Amino acid sequence: MSTQIIQTPDAPQAIGTYSQAVRVSGGDTVYLSGQIGLDATTMQMVNGIEAQIQQVFLNLSAVATASGGNLNNIVKLNIFLTDLENFALVNEIMASYFTQPYPARAAIGVKALPRGALVEMDAVMVL
Repeated sequence: MSTQIIQTPDAPQAIGTYSQAVRVSGGDTVYLSGQIGLDATTMQMVNGIEAQIQQVFLNLSAVATASGGNLNNIVKLNIFLTDLENFALVNEIMASYFTQPYPARAAIGVKALPRGALVEMDAVMVL
């Protein structure tokens, strides 16, 4: 099995040993790496949970577009929050980025995230 590595300057550059996304060659499945609230231009974290959620969706959207799709091609979304009290806000903001039918998803409470992020999301997309 071979793979195609997806990279775009419109999302934060990888800050570790991973790719922004990987497409399985010969197939329509794309695995999007976790995105946190980093601004792609400055590589600085945006301030506050609402801004971070918005930035994460913008970052995921940029990687989805670079992969040949969009957010509505996401079939599975994993959401990691340092405070599950913010899950209602995620739902509210998510509704402005996705249309029905919504992807399957999980929301997981975690102790900490990279760079002090309050939220991180990764996804599986089918083109």
